[in-house]
Amino acid sequence: MSVEAHPLAPHHLPAYLPGPDGSDPLFTAMIVFLIAMLLFIGNLYFKLHAIPEHLAHKHNNTQIQFITILAILALFTHNNIFWVAALLLAVVKLPDFTTPINSIAKSLEQLAASPDKSKESPPPQEVDAPEIETSVENTPDTVNGED
Repeated sequence: MSVEAHPLAPHHLPAYLPGPDGSDPLFTAMIVFLIAMLLFIGNLYFKLHAIPEHLAHKHNNTQIQFITILAILALFTHNNIFWVAALLLAVVKLPDFTTPINSIAKSLEQLAASPDKSKESPPPQEVDAPEIETSVENTPDTVNGED
């Protein structure tokens, strides 16, 4: 094939037409543009799905693993409810119930491990109480005057 244009062809051809050598600059530019856009949109999509995880790590939430699982489920199943649930869990800070319970358990372990103080201390002293005298007149048989 010759590289020269046909003598009957117009001298000023538009740039988007393929040349006589078979090169197509518009097709090449569109392929490069599509690959770049695919990479950009894919990166944006993955960053969007990672927002709940980033928020959970930023705020140091206790339910980080649950948020991560919901975000991954949303990514693979394309169910937006999982992503919304992960985002809500990342934004809302749940109260920490485990720290007080762990503290109580640790205190109980220390109490159980310590020696029993009642064995070391002397037994309590008995206090002499005054004796109460009862008279025969106050017994239930004699109260009503019955003998």
